[in-house]
Amino acid sequence: MASTPIDNVNSGLNGPATSQGTSGATDAFGLGFEDLLKIVLTQLTYQDPLKPMDNFQFVSQLAQFSQIQQTQEMSSALQTLVSAQSTSQAASLIGKTVDVPAGQLTLTGRVTAVAFTSNGPSLTIKTADNQTISNISLSAVSQIKETP
Repeated sequence: MASTPIDNVNSGLNGPATSQGTSGATDAFGLGFEDLLKIVLTQLTYQDPLKPMDNFQFVSQLAQFSQIQQTQEMSSALQTLVSAQSTSQAASLIGKTVDVPAGQLTLTGRVTAVAFTSNGPSLTIKTADNQTISNISLSAVSQIKETP
């Protein structure tokens, strides 16, 4: 008995396509790659047998789903990289003098501590008049000065 396209898709759902860690990737609609493949399988199951889906169209849909998954994985990897970079950058500021705009003034102080929150790193600075200012966002720093 020859295998049908539906059998091939069905075996693909239970085979190597699902073992590559694709279940964690989700698109803007909250559907994972496996869910998208199930949609294609359902589409094939209920298509008009007298007007089957064109092979080119079917392969094109699968390629688009694969591209969505790869884009999501790349986005996740880039977010991790950006987070690691900001952590490293914030830690390197300890002991350095920074300028932070505050309205029409600019506060200058030495970074004494770095806290890591869900919103990203936040700095604590000590100004020349011994004021301690906490919860300064890393993005708020306008200038970094080398301390003698």
